[in-house]
Amino acid sequence: MFERRSLLKGAAGLSLAAILADPLLARAAAGALDDVSLTLPDGRTVTGALALPETTPASAVMLVHEWWGLNDQIKSVAADLAREGYVALAIDLYGGQVATTPDAAKTYMTGVKPDEATATVAGWLRWLKAHEKAGGKVATVGWCFGGGWALNAALAEPVDATVVYYGNVAKSAEALAPLQGPVLGHFATRDGWINKEMVDGFESAMTKAGKSFETHWYEADHAFANPSGGRYDQADAELSWKRTLDFYRSHL
Repeated sequence: MFERRSLLKGAAGLSLAAILADPLLARAAAGALDDVSLTLPDGRTVTGALALPETTPASAVMLVHEWWGLNDQIKSVAADLAREGYVALAIDLYGGQVATTPDAAKTYMTGVKPDEATATVAGWLRWLKAHEKAGGKVATVGWCFGGGWALNAALAEPVDATVVYYGNVAKSAEALAPLQGPVLGHFATRDGWINKEMVDGFESAMTKAGKSFETHWYEADHAFANPSGGRYDQADAELSWKRTLDFYRSHL
């Protein structure tokens, strides 16, 4: 405990990128979050990790993890959002499982049942809206697998803003009709899966649906914001995070 406090004190002035790049700092930041749980109408109990800002009530952000699961990286981002003044909830769509290999990550990701995941994200958003420390406005953010689910969450339960990091945005205008808040998208030019064709289709559908959106492209590859992978691009990660925070300040 003393070691964790010392690490957190030393990290107080560091950027999110610096914390994420150091596994010890990321673990310390993640360890400062509170474990929370929610029982859904279907009887399932789901879990997450909550970070609170110094001043409340405050606007809230729900984070959805990558295909790896709810690991220290995502919890560290939640801690940074709390430091920026937001109630930050990092939810778990894998039932506590965290992958350390691509094969395990793929197994966990393909094992997610869409109906159950939709109920989970919607339930957590309602939980955040009712939280005594939250100020009413709520946003979502997700990366990769979680980027798609950050958007799905905004379709299942109204939110004030949504941020998608290289997530699946293949939606029709009809499917996007429930959106109430604007969407910010971060995409990579060398991403072979979330590619320009998909994003162009998304922009066209958003325009047809009369929805507000903002997209940014980075000369990078998929998962460029994840420092634990070989595709990490620090400059683009820091720029995209600055844009994310600016977006939240404008809409929350």
